Amino acid sequence: MKHDYIDRYARLDSPVHRLPAALKLALALALVISTVIVPMSAPLYFVACALFLVCVIFLGRLPLRFVAVRLLTLEPLVAGVAILALMQHDGLLMLIRILVRSNLCLLAMVLLSNTTPFAGILDVLRSLRVPSLLVTVLALMYRYVFLLIDQSERMSRARASRTFAPRRGSRWKTAAGIVGQLFVRSTERAERIYAAMTARGWR
Repeated sequence: MKHDYIDRYARLDSPVHRLPAALKLALALALVISTVIVPMSAPLYFVACALFLVCVIFLGRLPLRFVAVRLLTLEPLVAGVAILALMQHDGLLMLIRILVRSNLCLLAMVLLSNTTPFAGILDVLRSLRVPSLLVTVLALMYRYVFLLIDQSERMSRARASRTFAPRRGSRWKTAAGIVGQLFVRSTERAERIYAAMTARGWR
């Protein structure tokens, strides 16, 4: 089993990949915080951030198509907030602010995750004395998300092998059933893992 959806290009050899993980994490967090704080009346800042991130893409040798698909995948996170902004006074202006800031922040996180191995980020968090419980939860999340992906793929293949010429309505019903079964199996797996860790002295 090998899935690379999260950090497919994190182990390339490029000038950006060779930078220390602590430096990249600090730059990404600084960019996110400043993007939120700096007012929209300073458009040159946002243009400079966008150009900086574009340079990172080219220096990191990341495919433009890959980065674009990742941003489009994450856009639903922005859509809900944007819809609420449209319902308020000056909704269009607020929508532009949300789109600019959120896309810059999301792009920064996509580039960080695809130029730095997740283990390197965890090492930085440990060196900064982030609570060990939080680091452990992040490590477990990263480890077992691949198991969930593998489980969902096997369930989809098993259901597809038993279905012939499905209609659109039945496809939605099938997808809902897979999601429900995946939730149940994930909960059971989490309980078994916790019991095994507790039996080995984990607190």
